[in-house]
Amino acid sequence: MKKILFILVLLGSTFLWASIFGEDEQKEILLPTHIIEISAKIFDESKIYNALGIEQKSIFEFWKDDTSYIKDKLLPTLHASLRSFYDSEGFYDANFTIEESNTTVQVNIIENQPIRIKDINISSDYNISSFVSFEKNEIFLAKKFISIKNKITTTLLQDGYCSSEFDTKAYVDLDTHSVNLRYILKKGGVCTFGKVTVKGLTTMNEEVVKSQVRAEEGERFNIEHIKDTSKALYGLHSFDSVIIGVDRKIYNVIPVDIIVQEKKNPYHFEVGVGYDSYVGPRVHSSITRYNLFGNALELKLQLAWSELEQLAIFSFYKPVFINIFDYYVGVGGEGGYSNLEYDGFQEEKEFLRVFLDHKTKKVKLRVGFALENITITALNNIPVEEELTQAVNEGTFLLTYPYIDFSYDARDSKLNPKYGYYLSAYLETGLSDEESSVYYKALLEARFIHTFANLTLATVGIVGIVDEERENSLPESKYFFAGGSFSNRAYGFREMGVILSPTEDSIYGASTWANITVEADYPIWGDVYGAVFSDNTLLSTKAYDFSGEIITSVGVGVRYISPIGPIKLDIGMNVQDSSQYGISFQIGQSF
Repeated sequence: MKKILFILVLLGSTFLWASIFGEDEQKEILLPTHIIEISAKIFDESKIYNALGIEQKSIFEFWKDDTSYIKDKLLPTLHASLRSFYDSEGFYDANFTIEESNTTVQVNIIENQPIRIKDINISSDYNISSFVSFEKNEIFLAKKFISIKNKITTTLLQDGYCSSEFDTKAYVDLDTHSVNLRYILKKGGVCTFGKVTVKGLTTMNEEVVKSQVRAEEGERFNIEHIKDTSKALYGLHSFDSVIIGVDRKIYNVIPVDIIVQEKKNPYHFEVGVGYDSYVGPRVHSSITRYNLFGNALELKLQLAWSELEQLAIFSFYKPVFINIFDYYVGVGGEGGYSNLEYDGFQEEKEFLRVFLDHKTKKVKLRVGFALENITITALNNIPVEEELTQAVNEGTFLLTYPYIDFSYDARDSKLNPKYGYYLSAYLETGLSDEESSVYYKALLEARFIHTFANLTLATVGIVGIVDEERENSLPESKYFFAGGSFSNRAYGFREMGVILSPTEDSIYGASTWANITVEADYPIWGDVYGAVFSDNTLLSTKAYDFSGEIITSVGVGVRYISPIGPIKLDIGMNVQDSSQYGISFQIGQSF
């Protein structure tokens, strides 16, 4: 009995040991597989393997051999999968011979003659010829046929035609290995947006929701306006869900039915540790209260600390403050403290800003008033070889100024634009006090984007001017500095001061700034894009002086197109001094 008990205890211990220490090994269960060998003439074997869901070694797994394996559970559907793949590629008469042994599956493929396009007939009162990219005698691809149909349907909706009659047919003749394509389209009348109805509100005023609607009553129907409305409503951070229905149609008038669910938890707390290319390792936290008092009022407290920067900001924003002739005007503001170290000096600032704003599909207009108390202190934190040609303008400066910030966004996408343009203008006018004179500060920006096939070209131009009545009456940080992802990528963020030569800049801020960037992006593999770019920067001491030296950098980059926008890695270097280079990482597009 004792012997039996000892064996049971030993077995139990062994099972417990395996459960604890052998868990990782038990997680991966290898399914039975066969070696698969495919012989084909037309298509590369790797393309066929991908279509069949057969795993292959990646280009980075150089130590593995080229043997491919198919899971045994896929063998019963292998013939059907091959047939589906070849049909989609236009080879309806392809023959497959599949021989299976205990260890290997050999597939021999005879593609035979493909189906080619014999005739393309278009009968349409809307120009769709640019979408029908098939050509006579081209191999017929079903996926391309479906893609063309979807593009035409989407374009009609974007252009306001929601009552179109669209019929597409592909008449396949297997005897002659040909296909005749027919596109018959009647665009119908132009549809417009109807009245907006809102359901689901419990604490919020209906005006708040309507202020974010980008599909205005009587406006030509466009599905993109519905997407913009959804983004704007979620941007209020007051709803857990937003559903916009445009499936009702009354004589080409489409009502906009919005159903929302307000947030159950109106508080959001965030804390994190990260790395900033300018200030280095950084700790930050924030707490936000959404939809306060039921009118989407947002209160937010932000705190951040790094070796070069410390800040605390309290802000508020109410999207609907007043309604003037159906123009919704919001109100907001922020106040706080920041302490930021530049090359050669330190800026300590207390500030308060209040503003009114108005937003539409393309336009953003903000008018505000700001109060800043800035203290500039000289620092000995620059390399010894960089001698100072003048003293930094130290002291305490009390600045009060009204400002206006305007932008017009005609890009097809804010996350990753392919077409369109973007214009912005910022202007502030400083009021005089005992320490500083009246000054004007302006910043203009223009972006132009166009895509040719898969090649996206972008140009960004920036011009900035600081015009002051009395020279050097402003704190150094009020002038222009460049460098970083949005100006010159051979330098870090705000590292460039007044430019002395094509290879040298200073620590001093500029009164004139001009920057021109050109960039080309091209897909290299799936959602991965390659880029080449050139950044050209001018920073001059005097206002309106565009005759100064220019620093030019060139570089290459990689972009991964993610759901939240491009994830970018760029390497830029000064064309006159390759030892001066910068590496920048960014989430989001810079044009």
